[in-house]
Parts: sequence; structure tokens; C-alpha cells
Amino acid sequence: MIHVLGTMFRHWRRAPLQLVLLIAGLALATALWSAVQAINAEARASYGRAVERLGTGGMAALTSPEGAIALQTYVRLRRVGWQLSPVLEGTWAQGGRSVTLLGVDVLSYPGAPAMVTAAEADGSLGPLGVLTTPGVMFAHPETQAALAGLDQEAFRILPLPDLPPNLVLSDISVVEGLLNRPGQLSRILILPDQPEGLPALSVLAPRLQRSSTDDGPLGDPGRLTRSFHLNLTAFGFLSFGVGLFIVQGSITLGIEQRRGTIRTLRCLGVAMSGLMAALLLELIVLALVAGGLGLVVGYSLAGLLLPDVSATLRGLYGAPVDGTLSLRLSWVVSGLGMALAGTLLAGLQALLSLRRMGRHLSQASYATARLNRTHIWIWCLSGAGLISLGAVVLQVGSGLLAGFVFLGGLMLGSAVLLLPVLTLLLQGMRRMARSPAFQWLTADSQLQLPGLSLSLMALLLAVATNVGVGTMVSSFRMTFVDWIDQRLVADVFVEVETDAQAQAVMRWAKANDARSLPQSYSDTRLNSAPLRIYGVVDDPLSRRDWPLVRGAPDAWDQLHSAGAVFVNEQLAHRDGLQPGDRMTLGPDWSAPIAAVYSDYGNPDGQIIMSLPALRAHVPAPIVRRIGLVPTEATHPGDLGQGLARDLGISATAIRDKDMIKSLSIAVFDRTFVVTGALNILTLAVAGFAMLTSFLSQWSRRLPQLAPVWAMGVSRARLAGLELLRSLGFAVLTFACALPLGLGLAWALLNVINLEAFGWRLPMYLFPAEWVRLFLLTCLAAGLAAVVPVLRLLRLSPARLLEVFSNDRL
Repeated sequence: MIHVLGTMFRHWRRAPLQLVLLIAGLALATALWSAVQAINAEARASYGRAVERLGTGGMAALTSPEGAIALQTYVRLRRVGWQLSPVLEGTWAQGGRSVTLLGVDVLSYPGAPAMVTAAEADGSLGPLGVLTTPGVMFAHPETQAALAGLDQEAFRILPLPDLPPNLVLSDISVVEGLLNRPGQLSRILILPDQPEGLPALSVLAPRLQRSSTDDGPLGDPGRLTRSFHLNLTAFGFLSFGVGLFIVQGSITLGIEQRRGTIRTLRCLGVAMSGLMAALLLELIVLALVAGGLGLVVGYSLAGLLLPDVSATLRGLYGAPVDGTLSLRLSWVVSGLGMALAGTLLAGLQALLSLRRMGRHLSQASYATARLNRTHIWIWCLSGAGLISLGAVVLQVGSGLLAGFVFLGGLMLGSAVLLLPVLTLLLQGMRRMARSPAFQWLTADSQLQLPGLSLSLMALLLAVATNVGVGTMVSSFRMTFVDWIDQRLVADVFVEVETDAQAQAVMRWAKANDARSLPQSYSDTRLNSAPLRIYGVVDDPLSRRDWPLVRGAPDAWDQLHSAGAVFVNEQLAHRDGLQPGDRMTLGPDWSAPIAAVYSDYGNPDGQIIMSLPALRAHVPAPIVRRIGLVPTEATHPGDLGQGLARDLGISATAIRDKDMIKSLSIAVFDRTFVVTGALNILTLAVAGFAMLTSFLSQWSRRLPQLAPVWAMGVSRARLAGLELLRSLGFAVLTFACALPLGLGLAWALLNVINLEAFGWRLPMYLFPAEWVRLFLLTCLAAGLAAVVPVLRLLRLSPARLLEVFSNDRL
């Protein structure tokens, strides 16, 4: 066995480029997969540490449908014997910044040890200082720095890294005074250890509902970030698959180039089982070497990406993630396991090819390449089964995972169906062919189809991904541009710092015949999730341009006359709200829903109501931006200059509509710039896969080309036919990939976007992009055929004549 294994390994000394490509492909695949898994593992570990230290993970809580719980209810339940902890939550506007205030009873709160530890780490407070020192607060270091301007005598903010950003934790007595909500609670935590024989809470407090603290501000961040990490995992898996195409091509090419060696070893008495065991050991050794290299690269890549990912998670989800990376056994084992599994999967065809080769040593290498009717039916049923399985999971299941399963079934099923579809197309073309050369070309293409199947599947998936992702991004961009035009109803927007400055701007606008559209808002929570409520004035531009997704024809009249509200699409999807429903916003505060509007890029819920309705419940809403609409005779630029001249407002605080639109579109384009690189990468990988397939079939091509050359067809014409064959495969594959790509785009726009972000997007078609992609596909196929074509042009007649003396070349 050792000598056989040594003989197999000597091939790589004669083909170092193939060895480099094989190891590089597998190392790249392992690096991308392990980097994603390392980032996910570090994030989940940070979530677990935060929940463990704060002590609220998985704990139940009592909430009220009216929003507030009377303090007397908590006192009554405690006197009965229930072990509970009160919580008061609200929004606190301070220094032009809104933060969530969370008041707790330090003596009973499960996270009190973390507060005491933070106080001791500060060095100036002991355990009793948290209870006895007035105005002590805890916040994430970033939030602490942002609130550094507070009155240091009234408040003292200590850093607590386990807290999410924009949240301040303090004793309930402090928060009660700041929010001006004496005798009110937001929820009551149910502690784990309870005495036996207590009356049921449903009997003692029938109006209260039991919920999970995982939905609160100190709940498990993994609940909010699940879709983000699932997207990362899907990207890692896709990248791993991209690398495997290179691995598969290199392994298959290595087997084909060692046909003579294998035939010689068989003649020397080496059993086929021994050869297959040697190849299997070779693959395992290569997988371990490449996997180890990939882990090193993946660790470095994860270390570079983790700070940016941490910033994204903190900004979007308020999830505390450390910016340092630890070497964890879970993702190391996962990376090596994927490297081994991927290598064996990529080498499966090579192992089967080796087994068939041993049974037909005296036959031409292409004798077993033909597909019979049974094989075609098996492929058809397998492909249809995968697509049907994905569709069933989408109908029965829910969530982002069901959407990805549907996408996986659609893509893999379509790839499996490609071989029988191309076989049927080639059979039809051969029947319609009139020229003998074209008849031979279609028959020869059908003969080569099984050997090219994986590379053509790679091309199909690459083109479909380009069409699908390109259609999604372009549709999103068109929708986003229209949406920006609709949302920016004013011509000039002014950022203000204080309420007094806001009043001055509105008085100035009225004096200069300009309409002012203040953006008044109040931050609160609904079902333990952040909610921003906007109060708007009645203006004809808003009625004409605001992007309503669905609603009543008189929605705006209901908003301003009947106290109705509009909800954004994310909130409607999350809570199952529809126009005509009635929603509770707080104690003695409910309103009917008149419409749902689009709100792209916002992860939180949002509501719009009339400004008088908002002031009825929030007497002093926050105003930080005011839109101004000048008269037709006034240029927006003159309006901005007048504001800067008369009120002394900084030029950076004044922006016109076109400036905001151009900046927003620039941010959007930078966000999706990676898709352009991904498009080129996938096509390049598919082209490389076709190249390796062509090279692996080169030796078995000679017995097919030699007879045609002997009948008078020149090598130049044969080379032209080879190029035409490659382009023909590209054209047929593109024709199959186009509808698949459109199906992928539909799924991304209407399934994945909806589950991941809460909104649907309209789908537009872009034929010009299809033409460009078609030309790129043909270019990739043409470049893949260049090496075989050049070999054929340089092939000597003596080499072709050797075929007739040895039919086993």
C-alpha cells in the first residue's frame, strides 16, 4: 500500500500547478467557511456571557395589555409569597440623544451582581454604594461616553460592557422620577425559585400576561441577530461550494492524467480496492493539509472582519459583541470536518471513475460515458424531488430558514435537471441537423455531456446567481430611488439641536412664506420592541407622495380627522397588523390602523399619526429635523442661505433634497458593491471548472477526433468545432439559467427580504443586463476552450495516427 500511495503522490511532483490549485481551492473554501463560523461562535459566546452576567436569560415576566402595571399589583403579589422583581422602562431624552431607561429593584434584580461588580471596578463605590448613592446609573461604555455631558452631581454613570448600547440601567426610584411615572411598572420578572403551594398568577392577576424576557432590552441578543448569522452562514456555505468546484476539477484532472499509471498498477496485480484506498488516503492527506492552511487563513480573516461585524451588530441590533477573537474547538473541528467532507464529496466522481476504469481496461475510456433512458429518468426525478421538497418546506414552514431551504432545493434541483434537459436538447438538434459536420458535433457533444456535467452545473448556478442577485439589487435600487423621492417631500431640511431653535426656524419659515413640516417624534416600546411614533402635520405634498403600500382610499383623512395611524411594513409583518385593525400603544391609548407604508433600511417598528394626536399623549415630543417647502418663486438654495444668515444655523445643518438623495444613493451603491465582485468571481470559477473538465477529457477526446481528422477534416476546422461546442454549451446553459435566475430573484425579493427585514420589494426586469451577462458567459466559455483548442492546433499528425495503433489512449 505504501508503494502504491507513493506512486500516486509522485504525479503531483510532475504537476505542481494542479497541486497548488487543488490546495488553494480547498484552503480558500475552508478559510471562508471557518472565518464565518469563528465570527458566529464569538458572537454567540458574547451573547451567552451577557445574558449569564445580567441573569435574565429565559426568565418569564408579567406584562399588561394596557402597557403599565400598578405598583399595588406588585405589592399584592409579593405579599402572597411570589418571588418577583419589578421593572420600569421608558425613553429618556437627554442632550439631544434618546436612550432607553431601565429601572430595577437592586435588591431583587437577577443582574444585580453585574451592577455591583461594575461599581467595584470603578473603584469609588462599594456594594452598598449602588443602593445608597443617589443617581447611580450603568451603561455601555459607548453610551457612557455619549452622555458624558450630564450633570455629574445629579447623575453618575458607570460602565457596564454587558449592556446593549443606548440603554441606561439604574435603581427604579431614580428612573421613576426621571420618567415622571410614579407608582407604575412596565413588567414584573418572575424569579426562578418559588415557594410551593402558591395561588396561580392567572387567578391573582387575571389581566396580566406571561411573556419572555428574551424579547426585552436585556433579553437574548441571539433572538434579534439570528437572521444576520444565518445570512453569514449561508454566505460561508456558498463560498465553500465555490471553492469545491476548483477542487473537483483538479481531482478529476489528476485521475485522468494518471490513467496510464493506474492501468500499469492493475497489470502488476494491484487490486482495485487497493487503488481506491490509496486515492482515498491521498484525498484525506490533501484535505488535512489544505484544511489546516485554511484554518490559519480563516482565523486571520475572522480577526480582520470581527471588529466591523461587531460594530454592525451593535449598531443594528444593540448586541454586545467583543472585538477580540478566541480559538474555539467548535469552529476548528467544523472547518476540518467541512474540508474532509468537501474533499471526499468533490472526489466522489473521481473514485467512481476509477472503479469503472478498472472494469474496462481494454476498452476506450469513453465507452461508459453514455447516458441511457434510466439514467435520465433518475436525474429528472431527483431534480423534481429537490424542487418539490423546497416548495413544501416553504409552504409548511416559516421564517428565514424555510426560505433558504426553498432556495437550496430550487438551485440544486435545477442543477440536477440540467443534464437531462441538455441531453434532450442535443437529441432534438441532432435530428434537425442537415450537415454531417453538425450531426457529428451534436452527437459528440452528447457523448461528452456526462463528463462536463459538474462544470455546466457550476456555470448554471453562476449565471442564475448573477441574474437573481443582479435583478434583486437593481430592483431594490429602482424602488429605493422612488422611495427616497416620495419620503423627501420637502425641498430643504434643517437639523435643530433644541426645541427653542426648532420654534425659531418655524417662525422664520412662516415669515418668509415657506411651509414648515416638523418631524416630531416620541420613542417608546411596543411588545418589548423599540417603537418610534411620528407626529405629522397635514400637508398636500405628504398626501400626494408618501409611499403607502396598502390602506383605505381615505387613509389620510382618517389619520388627521379620526385619530388613525399608519404603521411601517416591518411592524405590520412582525405583529400581523392590517389596515382596519386596532392597536394598543399604551395605557388608555389605542388607535385604528388606516394604512401600511414602506420604510426601507429601518430594523425597528415605526408609526405615523397626526401631530395633535401625538401631543395629546406626549405633550412635548422631540423635534430634531424640520422640512421646509418654499414658494415657487423662491429657490431652495436661497432658503438655506437665509436660514444661515438670519438664524446663524450652520451650513452643515442645512441640506437640500437633492443632496440627501445623492448621499443616500451613494451609501446604497457602496453597500452592494460586493455583488459586482461576486458576479465576476462566480463566473470565473465556473469558467475554471469548464477548463478543468475540458482538460480532464482531453485524453479521451483523441480517439473521437482522430477518425474525423482521417476522413479529411482539418485540425483548424476541428479546433473551430471545439470552440463552437464550448460556446454552444454556454448558450444552452444560459437559456436554462435565465428562468432559474428570475425564480431566484423572486424568492430573494418576496421571501428572504420579507423574513429577514420585514418588507417586500417589487420585481423589475433588466434585459440589457441579461445581454451583458450572456456575453460574459460566452467569454468565460470561450476562454475555457482556449487551451484545448490550442492543443488541437498544435497536435502533430503522428500523435493522431497513434490512436489507430493503440485504442486505449
